[in-house]
Parts: sequence; structure tokens; C-alpha cells
Amino acid sequence: MASAVEDFPRGGTAKKSTGSKTVVHRTEADNLFQSNEQAETKKRKAGAKDDSKKLKKQKVINLPITSTVHIQYLNGFFTFHFFCGMLMLGCVKEVTDFEVTVSLPSGLQGFLSIKNICDSYTKLLSEQLDSADTEEICSLPHLFYPGMVLRCVVAKLDVTKRGSLSIQLSINPKLVNKSLTPSGLKTGMVLSACVESVEDYGYIIDIGVSGTKAFLSKESLKFKHNNLKVGQYLTSQVEEVKNDGRVVQLSANLTTIAQTCAEPKQGWNLTTLLPGLLVKAVTKHGLILDFLSSFNGQVDFLHMEPEQASSYTKGLQVNARVLYIEPQTRLVGMSLRSHLIHLETGIEPVPAGRERIGEVVKECKMTAMHHLSGGVLELPDKTLAFVHRNHLKESNEQTNENRVFAQPEHICRILDFSPMEQIHFATLRKSVIGKPFYRYHDVQAGQVVEGTVSVLLSHGMVVHLSDHIKGLVPRTHLSDIVLQNPEKKYMEGMKVKCRVLSVDAENKKLYLTRKKTLVESSLPLFLSYNDTRPGRVSHGYIVSVKDFGCIVRFYNGVKGLVPLSELSSEPIVRPEDIFYVGQVVKAKVLQCDPEKGKMALSFKAVVKKENEETEKPEFDCEVGKRLDAKVLKKSLNGLEVAILPDEIHAVLPMSHLSDHMSNCPLLWESLQEGDIISKLICPSKNKQNITLTKKPTVRWSLEEGVVAKDFSEITVGLQLVGWIKNIMPYGVFVEFPYGLCGLAPKSAMTDKFIRDTTNTFQVGQTVIAKVTNLDEEKRRFLVTLKISEVISPQGDAQTRLINGLQERRAVTEMLVMKDNSELQQQLAALSVGQKLKLTVDTVNDTGATFKSDALIGATILANKHHMMGVKLTNGQKVGAVVLHVDMLSACVHVSILSKVMGKKKSVRLKYTAMVQHIDKDFAVISLGDTAQLTVIQTCSHLNEIFLSESEKLKAGMTLSAEVIEPSCQELQGLPLVSWERSMPERKRTASENQTGRKGHCFGEILQGTVRTVKPTCIQVTLEDGSSGSVHVSEVVEPAEVRLGSFPTSSVKVGSVVTARVIGGREASSHRFLPFSHPKFTYTISELTDCTFKKSKNNFKGKRKPKSKLGIYVLFLFSSMSSCFSRQFNSDRKSLEVTTDPSVSGTVELLAMTTDSKVSLCLCKCIGRKLYKLGQAVRARVVEASFPPHRFVLSLTGVHKLEKGSITLGIVTNIQPQTGLLVKLPFGGMGTVAVTDLADAYRPNPLAVYNKDQFLRSVWMISQKSEKLKLNPDKAKPEKDPEVLSVNKLKAGQIIRGYVKSVGEQGFQKFSGTALGRDYFQTPNCHPTILVFAILVFSIDKEEEFINLSLLPEDTGKPDVLPESLGLPLRLVREEKKKQDKKSKKRPASESEEISKKKKKESKKARTDDNDSGVEVYFREEEDKEDEGKPAKQVTSSASCPSRLQVTAGFSWDVGLSSLKPASAAQEEDSSDGEDQEGSTKPQKKSRHEQEQEKKEAEKALIQREAELMDPNLRPQDAAAFERLLLASPNSSLLWLQFMAHHLQATQIEQARTVAERALKTISFREEQEKLNVWVALLNLENMYGTEESLKKVFERAVQFCEPMPVYQKLSEIYAKSNKIKEAEGLYKTMVKRFRQNKEVWFSYGTFLLQQGQSDAASNLLQRALKSLPPKESVDVIAKFAQLEFRYGDVERGRNMFDKVLSTYPKRTDLWSVFIDLMVKHGSQKEIRALFDRVIHLSVSVKKIKFFFKRYLEYEKTHGTPQSVQAVKEKAIEFVEAKGTEGTK
Repeated sequence: MASAVEDFPRGGTAKKSTGSKTVVHRTEADNLFQSNEQAETKKRKAGAKDDSKKLKKQKVINLPITSTVHIQYLNGFFTFHFFCGMLMLGCVKEVTDFEVTVSLPSGLQGFLSIKNICDSYTKLLSEQLDSADTEEICSLPHLFYPGMVLRCVVAKLDVTKRGSLSIQLSINPKLVNKSLTPSGLKTGMVLSACVESVEDYGYIIDIGVSGTKAFLSKESLKFKHNNLKVGQYLTSQVEEVKNDGRVVQLSANLTTIAQTCAEPKQGWNLTTLLPGLLVKAVTKHGLILDFLSSFNGQVDFLHMEPEQASSYTKGLQVNARVLYIEPQTRLVGMSLRSHLIHLETGIEPVPAGRERIGEVVKECKMTAMHHLSGGVLELPDKTLAFVHRNHLKESNEQTNENRVFAQPEHICRILDFSPMEQIHFATLRKSVIGKPFYRYHDVQAGQVVEGTVSVLLSHGMVVHLSDHIKGLVPRTHLSDIVLQNPEKKYMEGMKVKCRVLSVDAENKKLYLTRKKTLVESSLPLFLSYNDTRPGRVSHGYIVSVKDFGCIVRFYNGVKGLVPLSELSSEPIVRPEDIFYVGQVVKAKVLQCDPEKGKMALSFKAVVKKENEETEKPEFDCEVGKRLDAKVLKKSLNGLEVAILPDEIHAVLPMSHLSDHMSNCPLLWESLQEGDIISKLICPSKNKQNITLTKKPTVRWSLEEGVVAKDFSEITVGLQLVGWIKNIMPYGVFVEFPYGLCGLAPKSAMTDKFIRDTTNTFQVGQTVIAKVTNLDEEKRRFLVTLKISEVISPQGDAQTRLINGLQERRAVTEMLVMKDNSELQQQLAALSVGQKLKLTVDTVNDTGATFKSDALIGATILANKHHMMGVKLTNGQKVGAVVLHVDMLSACVHVSILSKVMGKKKSVRLKYTAMVQHIDKDFAVISLGDTAQLTVIQTCSHLNEIFLSESEKLKAGMTLSAEVIEPSCQELQGLPLVSWERSMPERKRTASENQTGRKGHCFGEILQGTVRTVKPTCIQVTLEDGSSGSVHVSEVVEPAEVRLGSFPTSSVKVGSVVTARVIGGREASSHRFLPFSHPKFTYTISELTDCTFKKSKNNFKGKRKPKSKLGIYVLFLFSSMSSCFSRQFNSDRKSLEVTTDPSVSGTVELLAMTTDSKVSLCLCKCIGRKLYKLGQAVRARVVEASFPPHRFVLSLTGVHKLEKGSITLGIVTNIQPQTGLLVKLPFGGMGTVAVTDLADAYRPNPLAVYNKDQFLRSVWMISQKSEKLKLNPDKAKPEKDPEVLSVNKLKAGQIIRGYVKSVGEQGFQKFSGTALGRDYFQTPNCHPTILVFAILVFSIDKEEEFINLSLLPEDTGKPDVLPESLGLPLRLVREEKKKQDKKSKKRPASESEEISKKKKKESKKARTDDNDSGVEVYFREEEDKEDEGKPAKQVTSSASCPSRLQVTAGFSWDVGLSSLKPASAAQEEDSSDGEDQEGSTKPQKKSRHEQEQEKKEAEKALIQREAELMDPNLRPQDAAAFERLLLASPNSSLLWLQFMAHHLQATQIEQARTVAERALKTISFREEQEKLNVWVALLNLENMYGTEESLKKVFERAVQFCEPMPVYQKLSEIYAKSNKIKEAEGLYKTMVKRFRQNKEVWFSYGTFLLQQGQSDAASNLLQRALKSLPPKESVDVIAKFAQLEFRYGDVERGRNMFDKVLSTYPKRTDLWSVFIDLMVKHGSQKEIRALFDRVIHLSVSVKKIKFFFKRYLEYEKTHGTPQSVQAVKEKAIEFVEAKGTEGTK
């Protein structure tokens, strides 16, 4: 009801809705008069001539929509009530297949459904649906046409979803003529009728009068279409009435009917009066007509003839047409318009000329205003348009018709055209005028639009672009892929972005797509076949997949065929296997015929070659070039501009309008669309998104070339101008021209301590940065923004000040041009320091306001600081000085202090200034007592930031100012000054004393007094009070430096010295700064002492800059240099020395001396200080690096190692298999082999060496392989000759050597670089440190391999194997040879000794130090032969278990020996000791004992292997855990076991550490694994930690994991540890935070029931049902019922299930759960009763069978044979009842 009132608010009292709304699922009516406000009904005079006559206000009764609805509507000056059953005259506006849109009076619009034509037509429709043989009926477009006049009745009033009214009409004669009776029919009456049937000679006509038959003959039919159809509407005239009205003869001559007037004799009354009747009327009381002798009618001003509106007089006879009848109020609406009076040809449905609906028209004039109706606009073409009073203003504004009428011009939007009034309806609402789419004609195919999801249908989704325009997104276009459940992605009311596929404006059909590829495509769009030129590429979508190819559609129905050969470069047999309907593809046009609408496409050509069409050339921007641009659009963060003259679009961010961040919003505000901006530059070559900047400092750096064009040009120390790109917690990113970007870490942002980076710089702020670090590989670099480390260009502060003030003046000029008012011009003429004559307006505690006759409308203020000591009264005349003018707010800040109002004095050089006014980046100061004002910047440096308010300048603060220019033209004659803060009096440090001084230039000669003398430098106080430093290398000439002397000792404190400036030092880091410009000055100077140097007057300087980064000192390798000791680094064991202020170096311990005793002394006792600070030493350069500028020196005179050289070394590692690993000077490393340790071989040769031991002399054997040899003692004769190659050996020679490794075929021995091999069965018993005498049996010079022999008969020595290892005696050589001749394959007893002559049958080995070249098989039993060779087979007893077979080039001795039994190990150790001492032989063991030992060793090995391979075996130590974690770092189980391992040992901190390691190590993708660790850590803190530590861990876990599982786990932990209060508090938090998750409610319910709180659980259930969606209610109740069964009251749970299943009896899943619970908790009687209920459910047979089976199983388990039989009988009854359905 409320919507109905809102639709017709022309009058009456609006009532609030109390009735229900009816939803209509079709297009809503265009409601021109919808309003959200309540309209008041005012009593108005009926006419100008009769002021006494007024209409009574009618009472509106609110009723449901389904009954008669009265809607009060103001029609012109009168009101009528709109209700169901009301008769109206209408005009057909639009015809579709199922509905006719009808235009009604006063701009209303109704809809005529196909069901509301007539009864005969409805009957035909029903027959058509029931039978296909029925003859075809005529559709609505054949029955109706636009402009056709209809008599209709309001059938129904609907309220749409959006709250507007939809009027449903009917032309059924039974409703239209229901008041007529047969007796009331008179000749000449004009009636509306419909064709009921078609006869041979005419038509049976339905006129809606019960008991009356009407006939229309074909002869009397004067109609342009003589063949009428059933259901066709026509207006007819009664020709003859027969049989008391039971038979009526009709005629249908349109001309006659249109001119026929109703007469009183026809018996018309108020109930039978019909709309459309033409009557003769007489004007009465102005707008009231009398007609048919007893009726009164009203005429709306829209229905008066415009030309004759002023000529209507009382008593004038006119022809009028009845428009509507309102019997209840006896109101008849009438029209005097000629197009309604003369209806012979109907009404024009469209205006003459063009279609104008939706058009925005400017320069419209309001010609008339009817305060209760609306206004009439005259368009520029002199046509009229009506604006309803609700459209004169926005919906949320108050109505002010007078103000609207007074405006000279208006902008309107034409909403609709009313055929009944033949006038356009328009609106003045800006919200409607600004809408991009008002009608379907406004939407273009290919356009990207944004809409709101209205409803989801089975075939797609409806999206509303506006109130009147909606489109369909087909189901295949909801996404790039086909969505199975689109309702999960799209919801009603969601904003979506779509692209228009096609538009049919006539039929109001709009198709959209949501495919991301199509929406975001940047390729050309194929909107018509003319766009599809060969070679062009575009995105389309497949609509059909055939055997011969794919059909691809684009926009507006443009489609083409991709033949099978063009689908892919690979052959495709079945396209449907590769492609699918709806797939987005990129296709290239091969051929196109626009006339025939045919096109050939290709997928294959797109891959081979991109679009061949020449595109528009991209903008090739030259970085640094000045550009001009025109403002196109203002956005929130900047400006969209077009670069002139090519109109290339670009973006100018707001922060790039100025270097001063406060000027950027002002400039943005003053710029308007169409303005030209000059002096722009493009900072980078980004052709896609061109960004411009107007920052003067950036422009200066590009024009001066102070930039890096590429990453390769960036070097450490380079200084660049950039701007803040992004602010992160760890620092700020600074962007530079040419697209370079660097990071300024938090520590390098400022010299101050920073807590929060967001409070420092602003995004877009201009800064000066200095490069500190480079990462060449990742192409990244770090910068510093510290003011102490960056150098501003000279005059930078003054230049920025002038630029900033010029920008503000430009803003002022643009504002004056924009608003050229007198006040703006007067404000623009004011300047800082100008004196004004003012009158005091008001005075209060905060200040005073003033008035001025010259500044009317401006606010003139003076705060209390600027009126101190002056008493003011209202109206007092005073003089004031202008401090600041704010153009935007028209505010002037002044001061009336006497010290600024006095007579101006000439300025001196220095002043103590006072801050008078602060305006963001600028401040106004007064210079002492001169009464001079000037402007300064609040920041003296680009990088300066203020971390607190106390650091900022404030009014009243004093500064130290120095005048640079007394009268600066750029400052409008104000002085140009530099300033610094005046600090409180206190003792100043040396660095502070020089603040503000000019400094000294390079080469300047100064005098000073020595303040302090240090071993490495001299501090000097210069004449001007600044400090300087003289490096030790600059005290005396290098040629005069004596070794061991201390140069600084010759200078005494207090002496006067002459010095020359050679550089400077940074204030914070004291790093040396070389000169980079002759005019650059240093405040902390680096000096050279000219007092003691001879060349003080002829200074050429040995330092010459090679780049801007600093100084490079060139050292030649092996050159000698004088240097000075600085300190000894005990950690690195190196001496630090210096030769220059900017260059330092190191001397490592091994390069200090060649005497090992001195080296040991240095290593053990550094405190003795062999080299003291400042001592001069002579060194040779070994290595130099740039950057950093460091070098390595040597004090021994040797700068590199060569073959044969002798040097010192330090043992770094001892390797039993190799020898000693030795550290050499100058970073070298080498190896000393065991054979090179001494001249004579001895057992355990490595025992006498320790780690970090100094070797007295080392001899380089080979520099390539870094092989070393300890220098032998030449005084003693060589006992063991050195074997360097195979050529040095001869067959039969006896030598000694060490065992290197043990293999299957015997020992691998070496002597020098020669390798040898001996064969033995059990190699795992040979230690590598034994020395054996061996015989060279044979030599293979090609392979450089030696076969050796250990046999006593060969070496002449005792048999070492039985003696040392306790092995059985082998066969003698003769017996062995006999066995060899018999067979190549010997038993195990004969294979213990193998002749060295069988070399050809052995494997060839490589002469490699790291690999013996022999495959070693650790098996006591071997059944396989070597690959491809029938060689010897080594076997052993078959009873031995097989051992792991490993192929390797290294020895397993250590690992295997560790697995022996303890007794065996002890025996072997004692045996080895006896053997070494040579005292007694070991006791021989029997063969059985040896086999037993081997079996035990084998078992131990197998057990160890099983332990290592068993994943379920828990490790016993930390090392084992670490080994397993290396293999499985993402296994939370391992980490938790590791934590438990520490907790068992009460190592709480170690367990925490393991947990933290796990969280850092486990991959971020393994969310569950990380959650497990978090839960373990929560458990740990709960058991062993404090409440605070647990809270911290919990907060971290919530931050890094999904919050809900973490909350659940902690609540479970609390519950298990009986922390009931904490658990309940956490659960309460969970149900608030995760109220939409039903698992949280279940967990809380479980907890409450476990605690015995059943009532609380019931209350919780009610809360859960309110919070969760309704569809979850059943499952939630069922779950709580299950919880009652398990933890609470079984009876309550049973009742809950009963209630749910009574409401939802077909939920068989719940029945099944109920049965399970009852079987567990209920009695047999209750269970059987439950089964009997289930088997009688009305569900599918299949489900009933399932329950019967369960019933039978239960009885078999718990029942008796009788009960089992009873269940079977019930099943038989069920089957018989269901018949055949049950047997399936």
C-alpha cells in the first residue's frame, strides 16, 4: 500500500504500509512519480472565478492489495482515487508476444496480459496447449498495434520487489461493461467488444452483457483489415437492439464512431458511464465541465489545448473525451486535447521527430509551475516537457518549487513520452541525469559495465545495471569454467563487473558475460563483421563443437568457423575431446565476407604469429624531457592528463605535483578539467602506464644528469634524488627515475631512533638517497636517507623555498581566475608584511577577529600570541601586519605586535629570529627588532622528519637566522635567509660546535692548535673553533719514516701547526670523505700537517678522485709500502694497519714473520704487543680490493707462494686416511700426506701432531694440487726413499709403505704417489696406520699400477697377517700354484692367497688419490661373477648370512670394527698392542671361534641396519633426531617426538627451542603440520609455562594459523587439564567470534554436558538456532540430541529426536542415528517400538528394506526366534502391500 502511495504522490495523505506485499516476477512499470517522501494534500480553490468552491479531501483507507485499493492521486488541480475495477482510457504503447504495454492518463503505465483479453481468446489458448491439432491462433502483435485506443479496467495492483506499483489491466468486455444490462442497451451507444467467433457472414461479438448476443456483419465492417480474428478488440456502435436487448446488431465504422457523441437519451448513469465516450460539455467554474445534463467532469491542465488554455470561459460549449470514471467519488476525468477528440486514426505512440527518451537536454526554461503537480519545461527546440514535483529535487531533499522556478536554466533528462498527453516527462534529479544507462539504447555491445545480482535462475543470472535495465548472464558465461554450484559464488545484491555480449534494444534483451578473460581482454572487439579484417586477433567463446571444427561467437552475434585444420598445429581427430562449449579462445581472422556474414578463423595462426595489423605507435617518452599536458579528469589520488600534442593518456599523481607535500592538495584543488600543465617530465619508460611528475628537484636531477639510467650505473656511494614509493614496517622503498627502486632499512631512514615507520615519511615525498649496498645477482640495492650521510646540493633549501612559494602564488592566480570575485582579487593582492587598517570585531581568550571595509566577507584573525600586551575593545581601530592569507577559506592571519608593526630597519647579516606563524611546510619569522618579516621552510632538508610534536617549529620559538639576500625578488621583496634552531646554553661537543659553520674547502691552508695526540691521529682545533684531524700518515714525509718509529710522538699538545685540508669526515660514523667538488666545504676537516712536511707550498696531492663515490688508492702487487700499526685483532689473529685516512689493511699471523717461535708467542700471548699502535712497519702488498678499500699485506717480504718455497703453516685438521690439512699464508690451504711427514716411516705418524699446531717449515711440492711436504732433516740419511712415480720403482724392489684402505682384493697401499694392491680374504681387520715391508711384484706402467706382495718368502720378513690378525695359515706357494692350474674356480680354503701374477684377471684401477679404483664387496659369501668376465669367484661358508653389498671407493673399517662384540674388540686391542710391542704372539683361535665371532658381528650389523631403517623405532638421542629431521623436515610427528625427548629429561627450554625451530622449518604449505606443532607448544605452556606465556603463544598461533582450530584446540587443552573457568571463557569467545560455524556450538555443547550443565546446553541450543542459517537447524538439533545421549539425559535426547523426526519424517539418516543410539542406551521395548515406526514410513522401498534388515539383525542378536519370525512376517506383509514394487 505504501508503494502504491509512493507511486502516485500528487495529492492526498500518505499512509504507512500495514498490508502484505505481492511480488511480481516480471518487468516492473516505469514509475515516473515514485517518491520516498509523504506528500501532503492541500485544499485548493477550484478555479480563479469561484474562490469559494473547494473540493473535499477524501479519506484513504489502507486495505490489502488483493481487495479494492484506493490510491489518492493529484491530477492537476483535482484528486482522484485509483483502485481495482476502475475504468480508464488507454493507448497501446508497446506489444510483445505475451503482454501489451498500455499508456494511461497522467503518465501512468499499465500492462495487459495475454490472459486478460477475453474469454474466447483464453479458451483458444487452453486448447492450443492441450492439443497440437488446433488451428493456430493470432499472437498479440496481430491483434494490437501501437497507438490503438483501448477501454480497460484495472484488474490488479501488484507491488514489485523494489517497492513500486505495477498496474495489471484487462479489456475483457465482461469487466469493462459489467454495469450494462440488456435493457440498458440503446441505439447509438459506443461499446468496447472482442470477437468471440468468426461466422460465414460476420462475427459473433462479445460485449460483456449477460444474456445478450451481438453480431457484426461483414458488410457493415468499415475497417482497414476486414478479416477479424478471435479475441480481436474493437470499438463498436449499437445499430439495432432486438428482443429487449437479447440480440444486438453492431457496426464498426471508425470514422463514425470517433465523431459520435453520447446523448442523454441513451440513459447513461454514473455506473454505466464508459471511458472514451465523446460528449458535449459546457465549461463551468473554469476547469469543471457539465455534460450529459447531470454529470460533472474535471480537466487536467495537461489535457487542455495549449493554444486555447487562456480562452476557456464559463459557459463555453466544447467536445470532451472521458478519460476515467471514479464512481465512489463521482469524479470523471476528461480531456479537451484534439488528438483524443479525433480518434479516427488513433493516437501517435511516439513523438514527432526522433526518439528522445533518455536524452539529457541542457538550457531548458521553466515556463509554468503548478505547485501541487509539477512544472512545465520548454526545451531548446520549443517542445514542452512535464516535470513531476517529485522530480524537481532529489528524493532526500526538501521541496522548494519557487527556487527551482526562479532558476534561469535547467538541465533535464527525458524519462518517457506519454501518448495520452502527447508530452515528454522529464526529471531534474542530478542522480538520474548522471546515470550512464537509462534505456537499453544506451548500452553498447562490448562495453564493460557494473551491475547488481538480482536473481539466480537455472539458465543463468539476472543482473540489474539500473532500475530500468537488466541483463542475463547465461549459465555458461558465469565464469571461465562451467560452475556446478553458482549460488556459492554469487549472491543477491552482489556487485559484479560484466561485459556486454549483445543488446536488442527493441525487445529489451541484454546478454552479458562474466568470463574474466573476455571482461579483461585488451584485444580488438569484433562488434560487427566490418571489424573482422583478416589478420586481426580477438577473444571469443565457443558455441558449438562439430566434427568439422568449432564455431566461435564474438559480440552482437558475430561468429565464425574454425576448420579442423586450423584448430591446432597438432592433428586433432575429435574436437569435442579438446574443446567445449563456453570455452574462451583467442582466434585470428583468415577470411571474412561481411555481406554474407561468414568468417573463417584460426587458433593455430595465433600461436605462430600475433596480430599483423599495424597498431597505433606507442608513446616513446624521453625521460627528462619537458612536456605539456591537458587535464582530462580529476581522480581522488591525482589527475588523468593527455600529453600534448599527441593526446597520449597519462597519470599525474597528486603527490607528484610538488616537492612540498602541503602544496600538492592545493594545486590539485585549483586545477580544473581542460587546464594545461607545463614543466612536466616522464621519470621512467613505462609505455603501458605512463606516470608524470612535476617535482622540481626530480626535474633538476634529470636535467643535470645526476641520475642512474640502469642498474649497472649504480655504485656504492652514489647519491640520487627520488621519492617514497611504499612504507613498510622494516623500512621504506624509494623510487628513482628510470624505474629503479631501492630499500632504505629502518635503521638507515634517519639519525633518530624510529619505533614506527608509518609516522616518518609520506608516500610520494621527495628525498635524497645515497646507495650503501649492492646485490648484483638479485639486482637490488640499499640506500640511506640519513641527513648526516647525504649531501644536499648547495643552495638546495633556498631553491626549494622559492619553488614552493611560486607554486602557492600559482594556486592563488588559478583560484582568482576560477572565481573572479572582488574578495578573491583583494585577498590575492595581499602579501606577507603588508600593513592593514582594521576594526576590532570580537575579543576572546584565544584571540581576536577584525573587520575591514576593503575585505568584506573575509575572516581576519589574530591569536593571543600576536596580541600580547595589547588591550583591545570592540570597535577599536588598530593597525595590523599580514602574516598569512588562506585563499580557500578566505581567512587572513594578522599580528598587531609592536615589534612587527614598527618602522622597518635595514637588515644585517645575522639575527635572532622568532617564529610568528606556521602554515604546514612554511613559516613566517620576524628578524630581531627590524620589524622585517620573511618566509622560511619548516624543514631545512628534504629528508628531515619530525617524530614528535616537540621537534616541530612552533609560534614563539626563536631561531638563528643568517641573511643571504636582503631583498629577494622571488619572495616579493622579503629577505632570503638560512636558519637553524637556537639550542639552550650547555657544553657543546666538537661536532656541535661546527654546526652552522661554512666549513673549509679542499686545499685550504689553515693554522690550528694541537688538542690531543693519539698514536694514529692528531686532533687539531682550528682558528675558527672547528676541529680537524691529521692522520698518522700525514704527519711526516713518507721517505722520512723510520721503521719502528712513532710519527705522532714528535708532535706536542698545545703546539701550533700549519695544515692543509685534504677532505672531511662524517659527523656520525667519522668515515673519511674525499673531495668531490672544488667548491665543496667540510665542517669536520681532514688535514695534512704542513709544519713537518717539506712540500707544504707545492701541494699536488696524492689523492685524486676517480668517481663521485670516493677515493681509490692504487696498489701494485708485490710493491712495498710504509704503513702504521693500528691494532691486533685477537679473534682473527691478524694485525690491522693503515696507510691513508681512507685505506686500511690487515696482516695475517702467518705473514708477520718466518720465525715459528715468534708466531707461537703471538698466538699464546697477544698482550705482549709485538706491534704497538702507531708504529711504522714496512709491508709488501699481497691483495687489494675496491670496494671496500682494503688490502692484505705481508711483513715477511713474500707476497705469494711458489713451488719449492718454505713457509709457516698451521694444522687445521688431522685426517687418518690422508694426513694433515694445513693453513698457509695469504689464504691458502694444503695437504701433507702421511708419507711426507718425515724422512723415515714409523707407526702412528700423526700421533705427534695436534690441531692449531704451528709447523716450522713447509715445502711446496705442487701449487696446483696444493700438496705439501714437511721439510726433512738433511743431516740424517734417508731411511725410506721417496717414491714420486711408478718409474722410480723396479720389480723385486722391497720398500715400506702405509695402508691406505682395505678392499675385497686386499690392501691398497701407497708410497708417495704410487698405488699398490695386495689380495686377502678378510680386509676389515687391517688398520691404516701399520707400516709393512712389501715387495714390488709387478708394475703396469700403462695403467700406472703396482702389484705388491706381503709373503715372508718375498719380503724376508715375518708373516704380518697371522701375527697381527690371528688368521689361519695359508697354503704355501707351490701348493697354491698347483691348485691354480687345476681350476680357475677354487674353494674358499684355497682362495685365501692369490698370486700377484693373475693381474689380467683383476680389475684395472685408476691412479687417483681419492679413489683406489677397486670395487670393494663387504660379503663373506659371494655367488655372482663380475660383469662380463668369467673371473675368479670369492666364496665363503654357505652357512654365513648374507651382508649388505655396497660398491664404494672408501673403507668401511671404522664402522665395521665398531660393531664387533666387546670381548672380540678387547682381544683384538690387546693383540694389536702386543704386536706393536713385539713381545708375544697372540693366542690362536679355533676355526669355530672365528666363525662364531663373524656370526656375532654379522648379527650386530644386521641389527644396526634394521634400527637405521625402521621408521617406527624412536631415536634415543638428539643426534638421531637431527639426522631424521634432515630427511623429513616437514614431519610434525618427528618434531613432537623430539620435544617429548627433551621433556622426558625435564629440559623445558630445549623443548621450546625445538618447537620454535619446527615452526620456522616446516613449509608454509603444510598448514596441518604447523598446527600440530602449535598445539604441542600450547600443551607445553599449559603444563610447564605461565598463564602469560600461554597467552602469548596462543596469540601467535591465532595470527599464523586459521583462528578457529586454534581456539578449539586450546579449549580442549583447558578442559582436559580441568581448567573449567578458562575453558568456559574461551568457549564464550568462540561462539561470539565464530557464530556461523556449527562445530563451535557442538564443541561448547559437549563441554557443558560433560560438566553436567544440561540447562546451559539447552539454552546454548536455542542461541545456536538463532545464529546459524535455518537450513542448519535440523542437523544442529540432531547433533545436540546425540550429545544428550552420550553425556547428558537420555530421555531428553530421545524427546529431541522425536520432535525433529515428527517434523521431518523422511530424514532416514536421522532415523538411522536414532536407532543406533537407542540400541546402545534404550530398552528392548523402546527399540522395537522405534523399528515399528520406521518400517511404516512413507519413503522409498529401498530405504525400508534397509531398515527391515537392521530390524532383523537386531532381533537375531538380542531377540528370540519368535521375534525374528515376527519381523519376517512384517516384511512379507510390506512386500505384499507394495506389490511388484517391493520385489524389485
